[in-house]
Amino acid sequence: MNARENYLRAAEMNGPEWIPCSVSISPPLWSKYRERMEDLVLRHPRIFGKYEKGSMNFDDFGVRRKGNKITDEWGCVWTFLVDGLQGQVVKHPLEDWKKLKSYKPPDPLSLDNIPQEGLPPSKGDFQKALKRIQKAKKEGRLAVGSCPHGFMFQRLYYLRGFKNLMRDFVTEPPELQILIDMVVDFNLKLIHRWLEIGIDLLACGDDLGMQDRLPIHPKIFRKYLVPAYKKMFQPVRERGIHIHFHSDGHIMEIAEDLVETGVTILNLQDLVNGIEKIKKTLKGKVCIDIDIDRQKIVPFGKPKDIKKHVSHVISELNSPEGGFMITVGIYPPTPIENVEALCQALEEEGCGPKF
Repeated sequence: MNARENYLRAAEMNGPEWIPCSVSISPPLWSKYRERMEDLVLRHPRIFGKYEKGSMNFDDFGVRRKGNKITDEWGCVWTFLVDGLQGQVVKHPLEDWKKLKSYKPPDPLSLDNIPQEGLPPSKGDFQKALKRIQKAKKEGRLAVGSCPHGFMFQRLYYLRGFKNLMRDFVTEPPELQILIDMVVDFNLKLIHRWLEIGIDLLACGDDLGMQDRLPIHPKIFRKYLVPAYKKMFQPVRERGIHIHFHSDGHIMEIAEDLVETGVTILNLQDLVNGIEKIKKTLKGKVCIDIDIDRQKIVPFGKPKDIKKHVSHVISELNSPEGGFMITVGIYPPTPIENVEALCQALEEEGCGPKF
C-alpha cells in the first residue's frame, strides 16, 4: 500500500496499514540545530520520508524575517516579529466600511501564484501546481490542493481588524454579509481551479478558536460562517474529494458544524479541546487529525512525558478501522532531545510506513 492509498483508507475508515503522520519543524528550530536536526530527520524516514542531507538552507526565512513588512494581494499590511514565524496584520484596508464600495478584491486566477497567508504574490502559477500534482500521483503520493491559511474567518478580520469584526458580529451591519460573500467568491474561484486540475484532497486552514473558547457565539458562527463553508465545500464533496480542515484553538462547540459543512478530516488541537471531549464528540463521525500539543508538553516536558502523551492520545482516538491521523508542529524553545523522543514515540505507536 502506498502513502496515498493508506491516507485515503485512514480518511475513509477503511483499515489503513499505518497511522498517517506529519511532523513539521519550524524554520527557527532548523536554524538553531542545523546539521543536528538534519541527522535527526535522516534517522526517522518513517516520519519524514526521503531527505537529502544539505538540501535545507538553515537561514532562509523568506519574507518572514524579523522587522519585515509586506502587503498581500488583498492590501493587508503584515509585519513579522520573529524570524521564520507568521506575522500579523497591522493595516486593514476595510477598517472603515466606507471603503467597501470602491474596494476591489483580488482575482486568484489572475495572480502570479497560488496566494498564501501573509505572503505577496510571486512568480509561479497553476501550471506548476499541475506538474506537482501529476508527479505526486505518479509517485503514489496524495494530490493536494489548498486554500491559503486563514481563508475565511481570519481573512475577514485581516480586512476589517479584529475588534471591528467582533463588533460587526454583534451589530450585524449589511456590509458584513457583503464582505463574507466577497471572500467566499474569491475562494470558490480558487477551489474550482483545483477541481479542474484534479486533486485527492483540498486542504484549508482557518484558526477559529481562542485558548478556551470561541471568539464569537456558536449561534453567530452558524448564522454567518457555516453557510459560507458549505457553499465553498459543496462542489468539492460532490466530486468525492476529501476536505482537510485545520483550526487552532478551542473549537468543540462548533466541531460538529464543521463536519456538517463537508469537512471529512478535521485537524484540531488536543489539550485545548480535551482528548475525552474529542473522543466522545468526533470519533467515528469524522477522520480526526489530532494536533499534538505544541504549547506545553512537547516544548517544555521531558522525553518521557512526550512518549506518555503520544501513547495516551493514540490509545484513545485511534482504531483498526482508521479515522485517525497525527500532525505535529514543532516550535521554539523545543529541545532537540524532545524532537527525538517525539519521533521515537510516533514510530513505536505505529505511525508512518515500515521499511
